[in-house]
Amino acid sequence: MSISHDLARTPSPVLIIGTGLLGASIGLALMQRGVEVLLSDISPSALALAADYGAGRALADGDQPVLVVVAVPPEIAADAVAEQLRRWPDAVVTDVTSVKAQIVRALIEEGADLDRYLGSHPMAGRERGGPISARADLFRGQPWVIAEHKHVTAHALETVERLALDVEAVPVHLDPVQHDRAVALISHVPQVVATLLAGRLVDGTPSQISLAGQGLRDTTRIAASDPGLWLQILAANSDEVTSVLRALRDDLDAMIHDLEDVDRAGARREITELFIAGNTGVRRIPGKHGTDAEFSTTIVFVDDRPGELARLFAEIGEIGVNIEDLRLEHSPKAEFGLAEVSVLPERIEELTKALKERGWRLSR
Repeated sequence: MSISHDLARTPSPVLIIGTGLLGASIGLALMQRGVEVLLSDISPSALALAADYGAGRALADGDQPVLVVVAVPPEIAADAVAEQLRRWPDAVVTDVTSVKAQIVRALIEEGADLDRYLGSHPMAGRERGGPISARADLFRGQPWVIAEHKHVTAHALETVERLALDVEAVPVHLDPVQHDRAVALISHVPQVVATLLAGRLVDGTPSQISLAGQGLRDTTRIAASDPGLWLQILAANSDEVTSVLRALRDDLDAMIHDLEDVDRAGARREITELFIAGNTGVRRIPGKHGTDAEFSTTIVFVDDRPGELARLFAEIGEIGVNIEDLRLEHSPKAEFGLAEVSVLPERIEELTKALKERGWRLSR
């Protein structure tokens, strides 16, 4: 459904350089707002596919973008930003790569016009890339970091903020170094850990792997990501990533030391303290962006037949309780699945009572 141009904060036209997952998703979201979107990509097929999906139209002679969004891999992002600043002397330029400080340093060394550049980073993505995976709602409710630096103008800042708001993201202001330190902890190191853990599965026997459950799927899901892209990201943020990895290595060494002699005095206490630290860390992860609320959960058995999950959602809506978070689990060939429904603590008793009255089977 198209959204009226009257609601758009972002001026037209916007030029998107790179029509992969992020670039095409930004295009789709802006097009829904009625913003004119221009597309450019070194791959003609990717450009054509993004245009076919409705992310915009190909850049043409005579077009004059007022905002340029650079959505290219990290290793070429600084050069691409510098090129766009030169090509469009009246346009604001942002990039959406996952590392920010390196780009600012490169632009300063090149003598680029930093008044019109402001890096940003939408904290959203998928394991699959390319325009075929793009979604207009990819950024909805997700943080969009605006990496302010001392040279940026108020006009450039306002323009990039408007972009974030138009794709329904939540602007978060950090300087480039703060951003890189944050994403090392909450994004880059988790990717490394998931990748290394999944790599251990290569040596597992088929009978061992067949026992895999939701815990393993949860902890290795992002290991399916593009190796080439992640090599670029980690190389660009290597100092911050290695700092977190060293601390993690210390924790692993402590766990190994304790498990090697679990009967040693204090070993069990130290292991327990590592788990407690993990419990504390998990509680700090917001269920929804911008909140630290802890939710209460109930697990509902959902029969494995068409329409049952939709019926559960509809009945929870009829009860008048908002689902704050949701996790689904279904084992192959099982006759039912499990829906772990999280709600505000003060609504959990009402929800479980009403679901039982409607015939749903709950595990707790």
